[in-house]
Amino acid sequence: MRLTYTSDVWWKNAVVYCLDVETFKDGNDDGVGDFRGLTQQIDYLAGLGVTCLWLMPFFPTPNRDDGYDITDFYSVDPRLGTLGDFVEFMRTAHDRGLRVIADLVVNHTSDQHPWFVEARSSRDSPLRDWYVWSDEPEPDNPEQIVFPDKETSIWEYDEGSGQYYLHSFYRHQPDLNVGNPEVRDEIPRILGFWMELGLSGFRVDAVPFLIENVNPKLANPHEFLADLRAFMTRRNGGAILLGEVNVPYEQLVQYFGDGLGDQITMCFDFIGMQKAWLSMARNDAAPLAEALRARPTPPKDCQWAMFLRNHDELTLDKLTEEEREEVFRAFGPREDMQIFGRGLRRRLPTMFGGDLRRIKMAYSLLFSLPGTPVIFYGEEIGLGENLDEEGRMAVRIPMQWSEDGGFSRQEPVRQVPEGSFAPDRVNVADQKRDVDSLLRWFQLLIERYRECPELAWGDCTVLDSGHPAVFAHRSDADGATMVLAHNLCDTAQDVVLTLDGLEGCLLTDLLVDGTLKVSADGKVRLPLDPHGCRWLRASSPEVPPEDASVKAQ
Repeated sequence: MRLTYTSDVWWKNAVVYCLDVETFKDGNDDGVGDFRGLTQQIDYLAGLGVTCLWLMPFFPTPNRDDGYDITDFYSVDPRLGTLGDFVEFMRTAHDRGLRVIADLVVNHTSDQHPWFVEARSSRDSPLRDWYVWSDEPEPDNPEQIVFPDKETSIWEYDEGSGQYYLHSFYRHQPDLNVGNPEVRDEIPRILGFWMELGLSGFRVDAVPFLIENVNPKLANPHEFLADLRAFMTRRNGGAILLGEVNVPYEQLVQYFGDGLGDQITMCFDFIGMQKAWLSMARNDAAPLAEALRARPTPPKDCQWAMFLRNHDELTLDKLTEEEREEVFRAFGPREDMQIFGRGLRRRLPTMFGGDLRRIKMAYSLLFSLPGTPVIFYGEEIGLGENLDEEGRMAVRIPMQWSEDGGFSRQEPVRQVPEGSFAPDRVNVADQKRDVDSLLRWFQLLIERYRECPELAWGDCTVLDSGHPAVFAHRSDADGATMVLAHNLCDTAQDVVLTLDGLEGCLLTDLLVDGTLKVSADGKVRLPLDPHGCRWLRASSPEVPPEDASVKAQ
């Protein structure tokens, strides 16, 4: 049987690639990445196989928080180019079949934004209620403080007007107040402006903060998210909201729309990500298996976004203190590798000590998990981090294109790593010529993932592998089945899987040559190399494997 689907749900089996224009490629040799440089590399991204680019903030900014402190939602940071450069980039991306989404950072503005400058000028300012003010703020809860190394409160006293303003993040980022209907009207204007210039959606920053830290409190905060989704759907039926919602599963399902699927299109699976890291730290599949079994099924018009690493710290806040310490010991034992007491400021390849087998297994696991994979720029070549950079900036380093860096002819905006992860060891040019490189592995994984939409569309079942270090699962969609297995340990394993309904079927490996047959009692013996991975497509002996797949139309 074949499952057909249309382009308005393109995100169901997309491959999302997050990048920072500032650190991707410098097109005018001033040491800062820009849209001209990014446009020059569109063919590289199309050749990699990704289908959607997610742009970190590129708006005008004082740059005190890497662009997340915005002074104008309707323009481009002059360091990165002009609106004309942006439009040319969008035209080129669309020409190569790439969709583009961008960060929507409307929980707060910069304190230098004209809105806040006007709001703080007087208690009678017409924009005063665009922000959240209080004569006597409530006592701080330590758990509310997002950056405990920088802030001691979420309230800041404004001497000019004699009141406190709310800032969920840094004190120079006052919270916008979506409790004010004028603010609720302004945000769709921002979305509409950029959609007219070609964006296919937005990654919504800090969603719970956006709808909850308001005054007056909204009677139903989620109505605002539903209104945004409805606005976008009217403009473009395929437009998406990708939500940063790091809350427990039972709370998170509300952000999809309580069964209606009319709010956030895709939510990041922070819990699955953290449990995956715990599993890899222990060489034990149980934590990840438990998370996937406990994870709710999203509504029909929604999806999970899967990731192992993003642009922020690798947060471990949903693990217990003991579990978090396990991950710290395995992947970031030094204090300078940790941040905020809850996360790591390292990239995956360095956490695995450059062990290519283990790195390849981890990314194979990512692409095989049920949902839409999201990768961070440079992951495809094993880009490292620079711990000399402050805080989260450690992982936001210039992309390494060649042995001499290739990012710019000038001193780059941030410094690249030294040693094993320096540009002369890790770069695009060398890996393009190496058939065994991580870059080629990513291209293969993306190609196979796109050929197997049952991974994104199907029903996932975690299998009992009989060995604690082997994570196995299957994905079924309209008669098509994939069986996937990953060995988290460094010794070879033979496991026996029971595959109900696949008795007598052939299993064809899509990553390496090889075919296995399921016995008449539904069992198959599956050999796995150290840190090995298998992607197996089921077919009856009479049907070629390619005809048993779920086909995109």
